[in-house]
Amino acid sequence: MPPEQTAYDKTYVNRALEASIHIGLTALLAIACLLILLPFIPLIAWGIVMAVAAYPTFKKLQAVVGGRGGLAAALFTLLLLAILILPVLLLARSMVEGVQALTAHVKSGTGIIPPPPPGIETWPVIGAPLKTMWDLASRDVPELARRFAPQIKAALPGLLSASAGAGATLLQLLLSILLSGVLLANAQPAYELTRQLANRLFGERGPEFQQLVGSTIRSVTTGILGVAIIQSVFAALGFVVVGLPGAGLWAVIFLVAAVLQVGVIVLIPAVIYAFVFASTTKAVIFLIWCIIVALMDNILKPILLGRGVAVPIAVVFLGAIGGFVAMGIIGLFVGAIVLSVGYKLFLAWLDGTNLARP
Repeated sequence: MPPEQTAYDKTYVNRALEASIHIGLTALLAIACLLILLPFIPLIAWGIVMAVAAYPTFKKLQAVVGGRGGLAAALFTLLLLAILILPVLLLARSMVEGVQALTAHVKSGTGIIPPPPPGIETWPVIGAPLKTMWDLASRDVPELARRFAPQIKAALPGLLSASAGAGATLLQLLLSILLSGVLLANAQPAYELTRQLANRLFGERGPEFQQLVGSTIRSVTTGILGVAIIQSVFAALGFVVVGLPGAGLWAVIFLVAAVLQVGVIVLIPAVIYAFVFASTTKAVIFLIWCIIVALMDNILKPILLGRGVAVPIAVVFLGAIGGFVAMGIIGLFVGAIVLSVGYKLFLAWLDGTNLARP
């Protein structure tokens, strides 16, 4: 083999080895950064989503305060914190009052649960055992607790874990609101950063993909979360009027179900309760109210979701479920939005590939 060829082979091997080392070190650095940021990814993602979704409203507020971005961001952050904290305080107050009333009933020995309605034993399959259990609960709660003591003990760790998870989620929401306020206060530098990133990833189509991501986030946030929140407010009003026990907790459950596009399922037990315990007139009015709440989805979603950025319900559902499994409760909201953005980017990439010149 000629000396020139040997020298060329050694140079080629050295360059390949050096490139491999550089790639490996870069990959290790990226993995280390991801591991460090892993606990904060839901918080960061939700903060970015809120900042992007709220940006048009933030611009209007900024114009009202004379173009001062810092002041507008501070006011907007305080508004979001109030929107979050007020329902939490009302829910906590409702739960505390319920526990106090339950404790008072136990101490006084009065019935906590009303007796079962007549004719319940005629219900198919579950009628007889439900009447027996309900009758025992209305007469002797301590005996019912002793009978189901093993099941209650087994469920306690799960309840404590769920309570801790709810507290962690609330903390994440508070921090993400503060992060969104920081991002809004620095909206122009953040926009330039995302533009550079989009240009780096997609080349000439970078601005188009950047615009698509922003419009999809705003569309899905208002069309999915906005509709779910509006439905939850009206459903909570109906729960309170009909006297449903734990109306605040039922409203939270309905909000989660509405994000998953299955809010109607939560309304069914509430309607059954109304027909069992409330007067016929009130129950019928509540049923009509629940039908209106369920149909709001079909009316509001086409208005708020926007044209040209609609996302199939299956994508939203899978995103919410996958986000919940990966990130917890906050993943219900982040997952649906992130998967919707990925879906729209994938379709845009396919369209760009098909239209590209050879």
